[in-house]
Amino acid sequence: MRIGLVVDSGCDLPKSFIDENNILVMPVSIRIGKEIFVDTRDPQRIQEFYQRHSLDKSHDAESAPLTVEQIKSLFLDKVVLDFDYALVQTVPKSRSPIFDNALEAAHAILSEYKPLRQKAGIEGPFAVRVSDSQTLFAGQGVLAAETIRLIKSGMRVGDIRQRVADLTPKTTGYAVVPDLYYVHKRARKKGDKSVGFMGALMGSALDIKPILCARQDQTFPVAKVRGFDLAVERMFEHACFCIGQGLLSPIVCVSYAGDADAVYQMPGFDKLKATAEKHDVELLISNMGLTGGVNIGPGAISIGMITEQQEFTG
Repeated sequence: MRIGLVVDSGCDLPKSFIDENNILVMPVSIRIGKEIFVDTRDPQRIQEFYQRHSLDKSHDAESAPLTVEQIKSLFLDKVVLDFDYALVQTVPKSRSPIFDNALEAAHAILSEYKPLRQKAGIEGPFAVRVSDSQTLFAGQGVLAAETIRLIKSGMRVGDIRQRVADLTPKTTGYAVVPDLYYVHKRARKKGDKSVGFMGALMGSALDIKPILCARQDQTFPVAKVRGFDLAVERMFEHACFCIGQGLLSPIVCVSYAGDADAVYQMPGFDKLKATAEKHDVELLISNMGLTGGVNIGPGAISIGMITEQQEFTG
């Protein structure tokens, strides 16, 4: 059985990892003013985007996921031919309609896929499972990477589904953002009140940077630190602690809304890298997708891992 993974472009993983593991990416369109950009996880295009467009507070920007019909076409054109069983993982449904759209599209293709597979000479039925990652950015990336690890291990699809379902509530994405007011403006447009207006103003005035956590379909601050560099260092320190305690998946993802090479120069990264190597944990570094850049701002950094550790220790 050919088991495949489908994600949306908000899932932060290196393009090389996506290509090597035949992960299909559902693109998301990004509108900046009157311009439309399609995020397909192409690192060159992402980097050019960050270089050419300063997403400051004055820009009117938003993301637009694929419609039901667009996802249905993608499934019929690619997914039903490339895979026998497709695992589809999306950004949280509270943040985007892409989960509901993918679910509706998955139901719609079940009565249409057989002639396409027969014409291509593919025997046997096709099945698809759509799930909500319940986390964001690098958090979504690490869940996808672990799913690929399970697929490559030869585990049966039913066991993979159950394991992913068990791990999803423990999959955690953390992020440090350089501009609280930017996040507040984007969040307010989506009805998200996790960053209050007064908190955004005070944070900007005092250079306070929150460390945000995305887990179990909730987004909330776990710490407030003076200065971006120190906040990043504390986030990495917490990741080191979690690695030392033992992760539920031997993978950690890091994504940056800008040139991903900048991650290697950030305070605390050397310690994170050394700790990961010591505990045989794979470290995947990537650009943050344009969806992340639009919603939490250029220069934001995210880390994702699957851990029993619920309390922030950094």
